[in-house]
Amino acid sequence: MVVQADAHLLQSPMYYFLSHLSFIDLCLSCVAVPKMLGDFLQKEKTISFSGCLTQIFFLHFLGASEMFLLTVMAYDRYVAICNPLHYLAVMNNHLRLQLVFACWCGGFIHSITQLIIVIQLPFCGPSELDNFYCDVPQVIKLACMDTYLVEVLMVFNSGILSLVCFLVLLFSYALILLTLRTHLHRGQSKALSTCASHLTVVSLIFVPCVFIYLRPFCTFSVDKVVSVFYTVITPMLNPLIYTLRNTDMKRALEKLRRKQVTSHCLIKG
Repeated sequence: MVVQADAHLLQSPMYYFLSHLSFIDLCLSCVAVPKMLGDFLQKEKTISFSGCLTQIFFLHFLGASEMFLLTVMAYDRYVAICNPLHYLAVMNNHLRLQLVFACWCGGFIHSITQLIIVIQLPFCGPSELDNFYCDVPQVIKLACMDTYLVEVLMVFNSGILSLVCFLVLLFSYALILLTLRTHLHRGQSKALSTCASHLTVVSLIFVPCVFIYLRPFCTFSVDKVVSVFYTVITPMLNPLIYTLRNTDMKRALEKLRRKQVTSHCLIKG
């Protein structure tokens, strides 16, 4: 909302991507949290099969889109820091739109692939999920068949995807940090702070994903803790990390607050 209301921020590629990231986090918080909060008030904690599939679809659709978007944001930071003279020419409006569209399309393809595989599984009980929301690893355990091949497909579709994006991000930020170390005396401390925020968000998102999906679907005692972290805490922390550590965002928030106060006073007067 702040980015859309501030013309200066909206013209910046980084804040354009950041607004999409915040929107994804907002939507991701609505996938599992409302049902979890409702279950706290009910003795019988149930979910329909269609509701379970809906959770799986949107969880992976939004999660994969966010991973791709973070990778795009790393590329954006790489161009801005390592090739600053051509930054605005490279990250033009047309390319920004294409990259964001590709992120959403990639998330959809990933999610629909997961959903098609799950729908084809035969289910004959028991029907108790060992978690507070529906996800592929828990649902696969309910299938009454040998799921080894399905588990391998899921590991490649989710686990390898998370790991590859994570490694690409680490490589990109390694190049950025090497460049910053060389040119730090030229006033690159602000860029270093921005990269630190990005790396914090990347760690919060990718480490739980790699832990959950890049291993055989066996149960560990910390699975539910990691799930809460991935579905509840991380989407809540991401906007705070980017906002509270960012001078431009704080300035835009203050400008928006003053504008609202002025409008309120004029209406009242």
